[in-house]
Amino acid sequence: MSDSESFTENGKTHVLGALPKKAFHEMTGLDIFERMMAGDLPAPPIMVHSNIRMKEFSEGRAVFTGQPAKEFLNPLGTVHGGWISTLIDTALSCAVHTTLQPGEFYTTTSLNVNLVRPLQANSGEVTCEGRIVHRGSRLATSEGDLRDASGKLIAHGTVSCMIMKPS
Repeated sequence: MSDSESFTENGKTHVLGALPKKAFHEMTGLDIFERMMAGDLPAPPIMVHSNIRMKEFSEGRAVFTGQPAKEFLNPLGTVHGGWISTLIDTALSCAVHTTLQPGEFYTTTSLNVNLVRPLQANSGEVTCEGRIVHRGSRLATSEGDLRDASGKLIAHGTVSCMIMKPS
């Protein structure tokens, strides 16, 4: 884990921090993620500290990868459900974010995670895909799953998000 204000990955340097408010007013959610992936907009610091990375985005879909580490182990020696929940919340909520129009923003209102098997710190990279289920004017829901490198289901879940416009 790093406490720096940037990180370099695949030859691209990503500045860490909150998005400029101007981005929310002028860009769609999908445009924001494309610019984050290119390194033109800041990436959320939680990604570095949680070993979570952006992988791909399309309208209503977000894919993130994660690298479990010993820092995320619970007393029984498996990866803590909170880390798994963070990865699921990230991918599913960002699937909603990809549907935002300029001027819209959102917040998660509920998160449901079903853990179906333990995740070990040495399991390697895991992938979480979030997919939009419903997108209304004020509420959106998404679903998704977390799988290990061999494709085994580790957890699945749902997210509800409230969509808002600045007043």
